[in-house]
Amino acid sequence: MDHSQAQQRHQDLCRELHHHSYQYHTLDQPEITDAQYDALMRELLQLEETWPELISPESPSQRVGAPPLDSFTPHTHSEPMLSLGNITNIEELVEFDQRIKNTLHEAGEIDYVCEMKLDGVAVELVYEKGTLALGSTRGDGITGEVITENLKTIPTIPLVLHPPFPDHLEVRGEVYMDVEEFQQMNRTREENGEAVFANPRNATAGSLRQLDSRETAKRPLKIFIYGIWDSSRTEARTHDTMLAEFQKLGLRTNTAGTWVARGVQGVQKVYEDLLAEREALPFEIDGMVIKVNSLALQAELGQVSRRPRWATAYKFPPRQAVTRLENIDCQVGRTGAITPVAHLEPVEVSGVMVSRASLHNWDEIARLDVRIGDRVVVERAGDVIPDVVKVVTEDRTGEEKPFPMPEQCPACGSPVAKLDEEVVPRCQGLSCPAQLKEGLKHFCSRNGMDIEGLGDRFLDQLLQLGRLNSVADLYRLTEEDLFQMERM
Repeated sequence: MDHSQAQQRHQDLCRELHHHSYQYHTLDQPEITDAQYDALMRELLQLEETWPELISPESPSQRVGAPPLDSFTPHTHSEPMLSLGNITNIEELVEFDQRIKNTLHEAGEIDYVCEMKLDGVAVELVYEKGTLALGSTRGDGITGEVITENLKTIPTIPLVLHPPFPDHLEVRGEVYMDVEEFQQMNRTREENGEAVFANPRNATAGSLRQLDSRETAKRPLKIFIYGIWDSSRTEARTHDTMLAEFQKLGLRTNTAGTWVARGVQGVQKVYEDLLAEREALPFEIDGMVIKVNSLALQAELGQVSRRPRWATAYKFPPRQAVTRLENIDCQVGRTGAITPVAHLEPVEVSGVMVSRASLHNWDEIARLDVRIGDRVVVERAGDVIPDVVKVVTEDRTGEEKPFPMPEQCPACGSPVAKLDEEVVPRCQGLSCPAQLKEGLKHFCSRNGMDIEGLGDRFLDQLLQLGRLNSVADLYRLTEEDLFQMERM
């Protein structure tokens, strides 16, 4: 293959990979298998290794990250990235609607667009001639930080737009993490002795501010685009049709989480439906954003004190409760990592009875100054195990007891050691039954060998029967072994 052939093949591969990335990550309609995609990417990387001059900013290879930066460069937004005002009940919604009508001298009902308010991090993307040229954080709304290389690693952000595209386009979006992927990332970090993130939003913010974008590339980040810096730059007349334009360009929008509603009653109905659906969503939302749908009316309404008059956030009730921390015990993971778990006086948090909560590690216990007997604030986010987020110190009686790090493993009695670079202590036992159990659970899980029917309950029975002393014993099980189990 000569240089001109390599150049043509490189262009073809880039076009193919961008197309399949869009089909998979934006439309959730993959046309090829993961193995086929990986083969195309390997071919691209081999071409670029042989002919480095073919590497361009829009190449799919740039998803893996770039060499570390010394610091982030400031970036002044073309127009401020405005923050939103908040409302919390229907009375305040009526007041918001009335202010809109008074300003517009409008007596009739207003059409609003209602969007899920993702609990993520706002960013700006700038495309020049269809290619991602710059990405930045919101910052203080006036000046953010350039994080282009980090944003390039997010698969749901297109490096090139679908034609026809404008010469210059600036859009705003929200970067976030799905709850299940956040949980998996935290479990991995905990097993590796690394500090865990408090919630998906903190994890997202920390990931976007990595000086080494290769670290950002390891994080399960996604984006939804929700706005444009200057509505006069679009031919759309309403916000919802503008989002449809974004989709045609290859930008990912939350169309399933966007509704047009007429007047206060329509908006309130959407809010109540969304609140009921909240727990079933794959990502965290903390409310609903309400915007006047007409872009012309948005422009007429303008802004005040860095807040748009034409939009507000309708916040959900907090998912917190106060209860008594009755005890703390330790659980041992498959790598020997020992983590503290809080046992609580049962309390209802956003419709679910909670009796256990995560304390993560002893650094977190020290930071919160948690003691057995304390009254604590518990927060539940989606399906994530609840966290103790605060101690109600003013309720202390003096009888509360600190919980020191154990010197012996609670499962096998072996010594416990904590390395300086890790945040969790580990059991040093070579035959710890807790490590064996957790290791077997991991091996059999969906992310492991995906052994159907071999869940926690059956593994517990097989361990109690003495049939499992290692992963290899799973393959030595006989019918007679299985028939000794209850209800088998």
